[in-house]
Amino acid sequence: MIYLALAASPSPTPTVITHATVPAAPVTASGGGTGLLLATVLSGAFLAALITATINIWVARRKSHEEERNRLRTAFAEAFAAYSAYKELPYAIRRRRADKPAEERIRLSEALREIQARLAYHQAWTLLESPTAGAAYKDLIDQLRAIAGVAMSSAWVAPPLDNDAGMNIPPSVIDLRGLRDHETAYLEAVRAHLKGLKPWWSR
Repeated sequence: MIYLALAASPSPTPTVITHATVPAAPVTASGGGTGLLLATVLSGAFLAALITATINIWVARRKSHEEERNRLRTAFAEAFAAYSAYKELPYAIRRRRADKPAEERIRLSEALREIQARLAYHQAWTLLESPTAGAAYKDLIDQLRAIAGVAMSSAWVAPPLDNDAGMNIPPSVIDLRGLRDHETAYLEAVRAHLKGLKPWWSR
């Protein structure tokens, strides 16, 4: 601003006094520290979320792998159960009721038919799931039909049991011990297949 003032001297010329406005000092941004803190907090939250997501994905994948292995384990066990059911038929035929021969023939024939269907299904399934386990199962069933099949034929020819003592059938009458090595080979093939499905971190 410019003011006109009269000096005390007799000079008629007025003295001009100029007051210059002092520029304001720059305002320092006081939010700089807050912004850095906020960025740090957000970075920490993002890292925590990333870690949590990674753990959740890992847990989900591990659960999925375990569920799949349990499903396959059950399916391979059912295949072995069908084999075992066929294996028991020679004993069932020997122990058939003597007082109802016609009914027993129908009952045991139907049981054999149902078991044969299950064996065919499991043979196809095991071969599709694992060529190695499938081949071992096929070999097991081939030997089963050869060994237990002969025992069934002999059991049908033998007279039905009519006493309690005859319920104990020794290996000299029905000998299926030749199947043991083939059972072991199948179970080992299944074990190797299931082990190969385990993720690397749990082997």
